[in-house]
Amino acid sequence: MNKYITIATTFDSREEANKIIDQLLEKRLVACCQLSAIESSYQWQGKVEHTDEFLVQMKTKKSLYKKIESFILENHSYQTPELVVYDIVDGSDDYLNWIESETK
Repeated sequence: MNKYITIATTFDSREEANKIIDQLLEKRLVACCQLSAIESSYQWQGKVEHTDEFLVQMKTKKSLYKKIESFILENHSYQTPELVVYDIVDGSDDYLNWIESETK
């Protein structure tokens, strides 16, 4: 079973993304977050939407996912925030050990 994951979510502002990132890092629920500006297109309430968003990719342990999910759902401004998990199938031992040491 894979022990480490990447979680993806999006925000409509850089400020909200950074606020959530800082809190997750302070709580040691994630080891690393990457923030990128993106353009999203999607169906929402019967309409096609095109918006600028901020994608956050978080590196963490699989065992912490439910805590991260709860925190994001409680603090996110979106009614239905994206929460997608990708297994880290393999990686350098040094990097995976760093994720282990930086999360609780």
